[in-house]
Amino acid sequence: MQRGGVLREERIMQVEGQSIVVQTDTLAPVPFPIPGTTPPDGVTATLVNIDAARGLVTTIIHIAPGARIPVHYHNDGPEAHYVLSGDFINAGETLGPGAFVTHPTGVVHGPHESRTGCSILTLQSAYVDPANPDFHIVE
Repeated sequence: MQRGGVLREERIMQVEGQSIVVQTDTLAPVPFPIPGTTPPDGVTATLVNIDAARGLVTTIIHIAPGARIPVHYHNDGPEAHYVLSGDFINAGETLGPGAFVTHPTGVVHGPHESRTGCSILTLQSAYVDPANPDFHIVE
């Protein structure tokens, strides 16, 4: 359905020239294997928009209790995180809901982890495809 130039659906839209509106609670998290993550299945992602041509690449990253993403950097663009729930530990600093962290292109960051589990809205200018990631481990 279109209202005022905005296409609205309950799933991800891929319509050129239209705004994207997504009801994220209708999307199921999927496995999101990030190199070096412990345990290997400790991160899942809700893929909100993975097409940079249609706006910011947007995912909700879910870090399981005790999971850890190693220190890393990205060459394809900056990354920003907004903590939605839980405890997000970024480089040893525990952040709670409402915290915002951003990393410029090429800047080493992390590790990312959580004691109790967390969900983080992540915005990027390019999709980090787990099959061919722009994810460079530093540790």
